[in-house]
Amino acid sequence: MGRVWRALLLAVAVPALGGSGELQDDLRARRARVMDALGPESVFVHWSAPVRVYSRDVDYEYRQDSDLLYLAGVDQEGSTLVLLPGNKTKKSILFVSDADPRREHREGHLLTKQEAQDASGVDEVRLASELDGFLTGLMNRQPPGERRTEYTAEYDAFFDALKAGKARLALVFGRRPGVKDDLPRPFDFAERMRQRVPGLSVVDATDVVWGLRQVKTAYERAALQRSTDVSADAHRAAMRATKPDRFEYEVEAALEKVYLERGAPSWGYPSIVGSGPNATILHYSRSSRRMKAGELLLIDAAAFYEGMTADITRSWPVSGKYSKEQGELWRLVLAAQEAGMRAAVAGNRTADVEKAAEEVVKAGLLKLGLVTDASSKQHRTWYTHGICHWIGLDVHDVGDYRRPLEPGMSFVIEPGIYIREKALDALEDTPENRAFKEKVKPAVAKYRDIGVRVEDSFLLGETGLVRLSARVPRTLEEIESFMAGRD
Repeated sequence: MGRVWRALLLAVAVPALGGSGELQDDLRARRARVMDALGPESVFVHWSAPVRVYSRDVDYEYRQDSDLLYLAGVDQEGSTLVLLPGNKTKKSILFVSDADPRREHREGHLLTKQEAQDASGVDEVRLASELDGFLTGLMNRQPPGERRTEYTAEYDAFFDALKAGKARLALVFGRRPGVKDDLPRPFDFAERMRQRVPGLSVVDATDVVWGLRQVKTAYERAALQRSTDVSADAHRAAMRATKPDRFEYEVEAALEKVYLERGAPSWGYPSIVGSGPNATILHYSRSSRRMKAGELLLIDAAAFYEGMTADITRSWPVSGKYSKEQGELWRLVLAAQEAGMRAAVAGNRTADVEKAAEEVVKAGLLKLGLVTDASSKQHRTWYTHGICHWIGLDVHDVGDYRRPLEPGMSFVIEPGIYIREKALDALEDTPENRAFKEKVKPAVAKYRDIGVRVEDSFLLGETGLVRLSARVPRTLEEIESFMAGRD
């Protein structure tokens, strides 16, 4: 089996969906904002993601580096983007794989230079085999690929910066590697360039690129809504497929079938489909259990569509009706989410959203007998994770959580409660914890093995919060009504 290539996924399919030239115009604007931030004395270099091995001679389905998708929109391995803000006309140059008929016979079509230029809207496209020579010439103040007698001063701003010792190499370093970890490509490249180009400064462009990604453009907002719609419809299909004695994987198949039918090439993250006690496992992945009447099924899933991934979770009754205990916990997480939604306003931070939801959870767990002190951290026994993260090109998208919320930011609010008896066993053996465990035992037995999480994808707009995943039934009444209409 060869590699699975989707080189034209974003490059060709998305412009047709978003309108002719709409994506390319947005890509140009994104690159322009990056270059404005870096300045004319800089050169920015960014590579595509590597191919990763699944087993022996079989590779994983290819997933492009998100920053390259954001700036070039091309989903093909072996691509490199170079930005030269000080150039006169060739400010953005994309390097793509050389033509290789044998490789195309094995793996599929490779973008031609014209296709790559049409897809990305860059100023110039060159072949990957030219990249090393291009960068070597650039650093030696020699016009890359041009005769000196024909040179039009295209690169003079960067050449002058090199001569003055003011040139900067900008790279997206991302997360810092561990002391014992191998150096990722940008770190290795930066060290090589420092050794070869005296006076060249290396700057981290992570905050520039990731800061822009954190606030979605009008094009991205529309694409994220379309992606969320696909995921929402998949959740509805999963609800219809849920019945006692079916296996979790049968529901997962119904869910992911919608992705493929709608043109999504894959999931945005592995689907979580857990019934009964499996609903209390945060990242349960086996999908192998037979569902039983009276249990809940928790599904956390979303498609990767038009380069965007939402994030949606629901916990619904396998038999179609919540039990009293299941309904009590579902209403509690829903109330916590709504408190978080009220706090998700411009100027606040995600920490404010977290705090608002947490206060509701504390009071609710106290009322249900699952904690004895709402002012303590006892609630963390059952309320085990944060409830906000950014979404976009990645399901856990990049962004600064200290940054105040502003229009264009997209994120989730996902409170969850998981009643696992083993959680009590994990508590430190202290007099306080022994007393706590003894007092909550009856409530733990009552709500045992119930896992509930409500998660919606949101966009903060100019006029307020928008729930992108609104078409998925959410309240107890909505879910029971929808389940009653199953085939």
